[in-house]
Parts: sequence; structure tokens; C-alpha cells
Amino acid sequence: MKLRELIKNTALAPVKEDQGNLEVPSVTADSRKVTAGGLFVALAGPKTHGAKFIEDAMARGAQIIVTGMTGISSPIPDGILYLKTEDPQAFLAQALSNFYHDPSGSIRLIGITGTNGKTTITYLLETMLAAAGKTSGVIGTINHRYGKKILKADNTTPGLVDNVRILAEMVAEKIDYCAMEVSSHALDQRRVEGLDFQYAIFTNLTSDHLDYHKDRETYFGAKAKLFTGLAKNRRAIINIDDEFGPRLKDMTAAPVWTYAIKKPADFSARRIELGFTGTCFELVTPLGTIEIMTPLIGLHNIYNILSVAAVGVGEEIPLCLIKKGVEALSQVPGRLERIEAGQDFYVFVDYAHTEDAMRNVLSSLRAVKKSRLTVVFGCGGDRDKTKRARMANVVEELSDFAIVTTDNPRSEDPQQIVQNIIGGFRKQDFKVILDRGEAIMEALRVTQKGDVVLIAGKGHENYQIFKDKTIDFDERKIVLQSLMTLGKS
Repeated sequence: MKLRELIKNTALAPVKEDQGNLEVPSVTADSRKVTAGGLFVALAGPKTHGAKFIEDAMARGAQIIVTGMTGISSPIPDGILYLKTEDPQAFLAQALSNFYHDPSGSIRLIGITGTNGKTTITYLLETMLAAAGKTSGVIGTINHRYGKKILKADNTTPGLVDNVRILAEMVAEKIDYCAMEVSSHALDQRRVEGLDFQYAIFTNLTSDHLDYHKDRETYFGAKAKLFTGLAKNRRAIINIDDEFGPRLKDMTAAPVWTYAIKKPADFSARRIELGFTGTCFELVTPLGTIEIMTPLIGLHNIYNILSVAAVGVGEEIPLCLIKKGVEALSQVPGRLERIEAGQDFYVFVDYAHTEDAMRNVLSSLRAVKKSRLTVVFGCGGDRDKTKRARMANVVEELSDFAIVTTDNPRSEDPQQIVQNIIGGFRKQDFKVILDRGEAIMEALRVTQKGDVVLIAGKGHENYQIFKDKTIDFDERKIVLQSLMTLGKS
């Protein structure tokens, strides 16, 4: 694409005619991904500034450098076009839209934000849209996928360049919809800048990522950006049972559909029946009521289904197909995933790593549990320390026994993380076993017929991160191996 086309509708001043004729083969903000003749945008990042990598970008063949108005200290060599703009991030968003021909405007893009539920909602959207004969892709925590292609997910929400590129690939493959998990970090760092969301879903908000956002109001402010930036002809779908939902409803210019179980809402549930094999309830919508029998467990999954049903109604999908689609999803990897090997008790693996997620999961299990409920859990290192004791509070309140262990310690001392956690226990109904594999083995060893074991925190992850190494660790496989070793499978 010629430079003059690439910079259309950006804040850059017009370039000279010969400069405008330059062919630009690529646009990136990562110097490692520069190609010969490409354009590199130096952005201010959360830890460092892209200006530090301009020399690397030029060494890799960048012919156009775009930076902020402060400029750079080192001289620009001959043959390199150096352009300045007040807002490099806004420039990048528009340049990418131009370069990839506005992919978010060519696909039905659904953004989901909130502390919990995002991943499950993307899976439910996939099966609902498939039931309606539509194709869809996902950009999310577990992976990014469309058609037969599966991409590794390094972050819940990729950087802006990758986001727009993946959307363009989906458009090229004639994918109808994309469900995108939109994290608070992504919103704060403007990784979804300029994307045209048809729907924005808010699930809930609890204390998480306070190592980054510092307090809940700042965290909420980041989440709210998805809704304050939503166009008036789009749609917001908001959980008003959450304390932040009503506030968010007043902050968006887009029309709002609400969902709730406790309060009157546009989408709600009644006659709820919870069990270990699934959940049954009546889905109440503006178009009527229909019974849902889902294999998914727990009240929190009813909330997830309500939000997806709202998208379905917005897309004029008949209730019978909404029902067919949500009932087709039997399991989400690492989300209350039941591990079955013929044992006479229940074992679940879940990604719950906040006190609210833990409360949701344990409340679901407590509501239908047969006997003793044991929890194996830890907390991640280099992450929000304020939630560690609160996690212990919830576990102590809603379980019978806990084994405190490692999660992903990262650079922190695992023993110190555990001390932060156990400070939240008031009683002594817990044991500390730092080795997570041994902790799982012990929980399974003492479990009796009809009991329930929840292994929480890592869910779908198949690794464990320490200060000096990352090891293979898929606890779903470890549960199966442990059951076999114990002779319980």
C-alpha cells in the first residue's frame, strides 16, 4: 500500500508527493517484526518506550519511523522518513485499519469484558452461532482460533497490530463473527483502539489486577472504556446484578440490554435447578421464554448464557436455535472441568484465581455437593497480592478443607506467597504442601466416596512458571495419573 493511502484520516501532516508514493509492505510497533521497507511506530509502553527500539527497527529495514512530538535524540540516517504525530497510538489504529481495509467493520465483532466469565462466553457464542449456521472466530485466553486455524495466545487480548491482522485473516476466510475477550490491560493500553464492536458485554467486576490498576475504581475505569467508546448504533449488554453494572449502563451512548437473576432485567432466569451433571432453568427474554438444559455447572454459567442469549436475540436468532447452541457446549477447558476416571468421587479443575471466581465455583459445588468438599489452590506470583488472604477467606467459608500450594510463583518466593494466603485463614482446616503435584495427590488420597475435590487456579494451563524455569504441568493429566497411582480409577 502506498504511504498516502496508509496515512489517510490520520493526524499526520500531508507528505510530499514522492514520499506519498512509497510502497509500505508492513506496519508494526514491534521492531522485531519489521520487514524491509516497512513502517515502525514507536509507542509508549507500560514498561518502556518504543523509541528505544528505533535503531533496531532501522537495522531490520524500516524505511518509515513514526514517533511522538518529543522526537528522538539520535539523528535519523539518510533514506529514512521520520514522521511525528501527537498520538502515535491513534495513528497506528487508523493506519492499521487502512492497511488491512477496516476488518472490524467487515465482521460482526463482539467484545466481552469483566473479571470472570469471558472465556466461557466466547465458547457459548461459538456454539450458538454455529447452531444458527454462522461461522465465528475467537480471540481469547485459551487460544485465538477461526476455521481450522488455532493460534497460541500469549495474552488474553493481543496487541493492536495482531488484533487487526487476525481480524483481517478472519475476514479473508469469510468468517461472520468474532468473539473477543477484552482485558482491562488491553483497554488501558489501547490494544483495541479503533475497533468497531457491534456488541460489548460486561460480566462482573471484582478486585483483580490491582498490582497493575492499583485500586478498583481505576480497574473499573479501564473496563468502562469498552462501553464509553461504543458507537450509538451498537449494543451494550450489561449484568446489573453486579454492583458496577448500573453505573456502566449510564456511561454508554449505545442502547443497553440488561441481564440478571436477582433483579428485573431484559434477560433473566427462573426455576433454576443446579446439579453435578448440569443446570436447568427457564430463559426469559423480550421474545419469550424457553427452557435451557445445559451441561455447564453453576449459577455463574447461567449469567454467561443470559449474555449470549442477548447477542442471539440482537442477531435475530430464533430462541430454539439459541437453546440448541448453548446446550451444545458440554465443557470449557479448565472451567469447572470434571475429571472422570471411574472414581467414586468428583474432581473438578477450574481457572478460578480471584476471590469472586472462587466464590462462584465453590457456591455452585456447595449447592449440590454430596459430602466433604476439599480445595487445592494457590496464588500467582508477581500479581495482585491483596487478594491472597481474601482467597483464603472464601475457601474457608465455603469448603471443608484446603490444601494451600503453589500456582505460578514466577519471581516470588513460593513460601512467602503461601504465608500471604494463610494469613486469611481464621481456623486451622488447611494444610500446606508447596509441590502442587504432591498437593493434588494428597487431596485425592484422602478423598472418600461421594466427596468433591476442586483444584483451582490454573485451569487450562499446561505449565507452571518458577523464577528460573517453566515446567510442563497439566493438572488434568496429573489428576488422572494420581488416580491410577492411588488405585482409585
